[in-house]
Amino acid sequence: MPDVPPATTTRFAGRKADALRPVSFELGVNKHAEGSCLVKFGDTHVLCLATVEDMPPPWLKGTGKGWVTAEYGMLPRSTNTRTAREAAKGGQSGRTQEIQRLVGRALRAITDLRGFGEIQVRVDCDVIQADGGTRTASITGGYLALYQAFATMRRFGAITKIPLREPVAAVSCGLVKGNPVLDLDYVEDSGAQADANFVLTSSGKIVEIQGTAEDHPFEEHEFLSLLGLAKKGIAELVELQSEALKKAGLA
Repeated sequence: MPDVPPATTTRFAGRKADALRPVSFELGVNKHAEGSCLVKFGDTHVLCLATVEDMPPPWLKGTGKGWVTAEYGMLPRSTNTRTAREAAKGGQSGRTQEIQRLVGRALRAITDLRGFGEIQVRVDCDVIQADGGTRTASITGGYLALYQAFATMRRFGAITKIPLREPVAAVSCGLVKGNPVLDLDYVEDSGAQADANFVLTSSGKIVEIQGTAEDHPFEEHEFLSLLGLAKKGIAELVELQSEALKKAGLA
């Protein structure tokens, strides 16, 4: 495992370099959805709702396989100025499409698609308030909404076991003023020399990594420091996911 950099860097509000923002998960927040989770990473709040649909995508008909997909959106006042709804503008932005595809890929990566029949589960992630890391919060909370949806199916006898191989979570890391830090808020992200989003499983397997140099190319050892931070942060997130499921009586 890559070395985690020393936690000597002090950030805004006294947070250490290797510290997550305050993270919370509230399950069962929507009485209609088969699965629901309100996830908070500091001041980033995302509502994740999972819907079980009887009909799979047409290309899966007759295969015995199900599907997991995701949709993502930001509410008009999730940021400091109002952003028009994308429906009013005539369609989704490239950013929205990219993020919802990422969330869908992350959730499918840990799902046994043959484990729940020809069913589609759609996970909607709506950003209520944004302060950096909305995609990573959507994946981390989306996993819990998906788990709850499968638990609902099990309760009604549609499946006998939860068709998830292992938990998945995501977190951002970046180089801020030359220092590798974990779980960037908006101010840090907008001023970072490099930033990366890590999607990892509970066992440390890589689902996806998105990394970008914003100022100048960064070194391999700097990337490995970010990876080390991400593994530490995701281990903590997975533990919080587990606690949330236990509290809801689902694990």
